Amino acid sequence: MSLQKTRLSGCAEIARDVVAGKSSPADHARTAFDRAREINAGSDGLNAILYSDEKALLAELTSKKRANEGALAGVPIAVKDNIATLSLPTSCGSRILEGYHSPYEATAITRLRDAGAVVLCKTNMDEFAMGSSSENSAYGAVRNPHDITRVPGGSSGGSAAVVAAGIVPLALGSETGGSVRQPAAFCGIVGVKPTYGRVSRYGLVAFASSLDQIGVLGKSVDDAALGMRVISGRDEMDSTSSDQPVAEFHKAGESTSLKGMVIGKPREYFPSSLDFAMRDRCESALEHLRALGATIRDVSLPRTDLAIPVYYIVAPAEASSNLARFDGVRYGMRVTSKSGLRGMYEETRTRGFGPEVTRRIMLGTYVLSAGYYDAYYRKAQAVRKLISADFREVFASGVHALFTPTTPGPAFQIGAVTDPYEMYLNDIFTATANLAGVPAMSIPIGRVNGLPVGGQIIAPHFGELEMFRIAYALERALGPGAHA
Repeated sequence: MSLQKTRLSGCAEIARDVVAGKSSPADHARTAFDRAREINAGSDGLNAILYSDEKALLAELTSKKRANEGALAGVPIAVKDNIATLSLPTSCGSRILEGYHSPYEATAITRLRDAGAVVLCKTNMDEFAMGSSSENSAYGAVRNPHDITRVPGGSSGGSAAVVAAGIVPLALGSETGGSVRQPAAFCGIVGVKPTYGRVSRYGLVAFASSLDQIGVLGKSVDDAALGMRVISGRDEMDSTSSDQPVAEFHKAGESTSLKGMVIGKPREYFPSSLDFAMRDRCESALEHLRALGATIRDVSLPRTDLAIPVYYIVAPAEASSNLARFDGVRYGMRVTSKSGLRGMYEETRTRGFGPEVTRRIMLGTYVLSAGYYDAYYRKAQAVRKLISADFREVFASGVHALFTPTTPGPAFQIGAVTDPYEMYLNDIFTATANLAGVPAMSIPIGRVNGLPVGGQIIAPHFGELEMFRIAYALERALGPGAHA
């Protein structure tokens, strides 16, 4: 499998050519489909795409009169399978929703289409976004395009893989505890989680509502910035979305200096157990930031070690409530039973949900049950506030952003991690940003053992513009060798 047969044009370049009439949306869609045929299917393929309809899409693009304008005119995009689209199924990587077609589309999808983007496919994922490896899909594991024996990360592994493999320059993913940034790091691309409320959650199938967000994965910082600019903003269909003004994130790269910026290095994210090569890549990135004029300051986020236990109480608790709607009555799979309605519920959910989803539903039901709610869920929410306070205090001290590893190391072998707790630790550097609701992104910073790794930039609430400014500058300084 050739990872990159030809150079993949960026979003801005594609849009300029389409607007100028040098190419058409159909041209770029054909190129993307050709690339997908080359590397997605078969025993050594990526298994990253669940749904696409090449014939119908090309017929639409060639027959329908399009304005062929907008910031993403003609750009082919991929969409994670838990984000509702009208043209393709939304199954969340689960048997319980196999073949389900949503009667409405997500606000993020509407905004992308209004900007001229073309939805090419729906991507494979950990079932209901519950996982850190994209091995939990009911439709088989996704493979990392850099090494098909390794995972691409999760739960947005399919979206990360199709971007890294050069099928599309931009994809949508979702984040609950790092599910955009972690696969971005494993696949050597850019992944962005916005401030909670920056992007509408309308049309995102709920996992844990107080943590879930739609994010973007791009081949470059510029691709990610353009995508994030388009999907951001207030939406009346989502009461948690913010009316904070949306900056032109893609213009953050106009500044070539970071002079006057203070970037914090949290000591808890650089433990003595951190792999030497991973630490070296991060230190090199910090030296580049220093050379660009930034001041690097050691800081502390003392409750970092509580993030994983807090996350794995809050998220399953909310999941157990949200997933109660998948009962075989209203939509999705229904397994009839001789035991009546209760039997139908049990058999439908037993057959429809995979083991990881079942595990989290059971855990969430337990921590919400009488006698345990105060001991677990209420206490976890109290500690979550303390984790958020850590971030507020650091940013209030004059720190503009934080820099950390995105993951403890590079992608691991498919099937190598079987213990659930060991798998959950893959989110150790990412879950804090979800719990605090702050924006964070991963950008490639080089390779460890021949595999890509990412560095994470975390900013204050609604500090995406400064976050992108740092990312643009660091990307330029590291050069193309740091990317997939």
